[in-house]
Amino acid sequence: MKRIVTTLLCALALFSCSKEGAWAPGEMAVDKSAAADGGSGREGQGPVQAAPGLLTAGEWNDLDNWPFWGRLMTPKPDSGQQEQDPQEQDPQESPDYSGMTRYWGFNTAGRVAVKLANGDGTPAPGVSVHLLQGGKTVWMARTDVLGRADCWVGMFDQQAGGGSLSITLDGTPVEGEPLVTTWQDEVKLNEYSYGTYTLDAPQPKADILFIVDATGSMSDEIAFLKADLVDILGKVEQANKGADIRTGALFYRDEGDNYLTRVSPFSGDYSSTLSFIRKQSADGGGDYPEAVHTALEHSIQKLAWRPEARTKIAFMLLDAPAHHDHQGVVESLHKSIEYYASQGIKLIPVASSGVDKDTEFMLRFFAIATGGTYVFLTNDSGIGGDHIEATVGEYQVEILNDLLVRLIVKYLG
Repeated sequence: MKRIVTTLLCALALFSCSKEGAWAPGEMAVDKSAAADGGSGREGQGPVQAAPGLLTAGEWNDLDNWPFWGRLMTPKPDSGQQEQDPQEQDPQESPDYSGMTRYWGFNTAGRVAVKLANGDGTPAPGVSVHLLQGGKTVWMARTDVLGRADCWVGMFDQQAGGGSLSITLDGTPVEGEPLVTTWQDEVKLNEYSYGTYTLDAPQPKADILFIVDATGSMSDEIAFLKADLVDILGKVEQANKGADIRTGALFYRDEGDNYLTRVSPFSGDYSSTLSFIRKQSADGGGDYPEAVHTALEHSIQKLAWRPEARTKIAFMLLDAPAHHDHQGVVESLHKSIEYYASQGIKLIPVASSGVDKDTEFMLRFFAIATGGTYVFLTNDSGIGGDHIEATVGEYQVEILNDLLVRLIVKYLG
């Protein structure tokens, strides 16, 4: 299924991927104990000196591969548990992960895909898109640098009242009822013209946040992630000298640890973010889930995102899910993701070793709802614990460092 770039392999050790058996919602991963020295978590491997450009990753955008996602989400009669590895199945016979919709409470069955262009055909970024049902706003989003936005019918409330659908652009109603894309459809694109509209030109603005799980189970990879983040910021600075880019960072742990979150506010001085990142280390945790919901809440409450910025990205690097069974946690996740979408903040997860299927789909819901994309570390680097195979189609293994820079450049426009 994967196409591995030959030039990457000459310096990287290959390791076989562990294969999963049956899955059920709520199933948790096995012990995630990590190498204390921050090197390879694999038996028989000695420590590897942390350096940028060693971690490998793949990317899969569910919004761009909608039929594939629809097959995963559509309940299958008498499907039972899937014993065959998902990567080895024909996409037409993809495993049934419809239970994830109920488990995390994200319903993606009613997608309203919007593409907005200026009069000259160029994308119109930063436009507030409201989806209304029966005259009541049910979802808010903002167009990105590609002029794209997605709204959702019944994302968190499938029992909401009915009524006809309508769209407003920066408060101006659009004629006609928008087309809705279900799990069984190819994407039905609602294309609109918006006159002449350009956001924050000629100097584009961008706010980029790194949210990092700093619990003990991340110790096998966090040194490498830190090295990559430092290197990525330097590359972005060199490649976008005409842009007004601010960076920030938020490291989080869990209830009962010596801290819950540590924040480095947005700053146009890269050295401020770099200094903060270099001082962080992995510790604490204990159980598998971590304070993901608190990290998202604080990324809104403790950081001042610029409304006028054309690009707003939150990279979330983690290896464990939220506390699904704690009261109010799922509702908190919904509120944060809904806010992210309304402000045009793309959440791009980076799934590390130890991620199970519950966590994978939680992160993919985050990415879908905010217009982001799913990034996952792979075993090809030989660094850290085992990485499960993502339930995706064909993808290309890349150096994580290069992949994240590519995404920043793509969404900066």
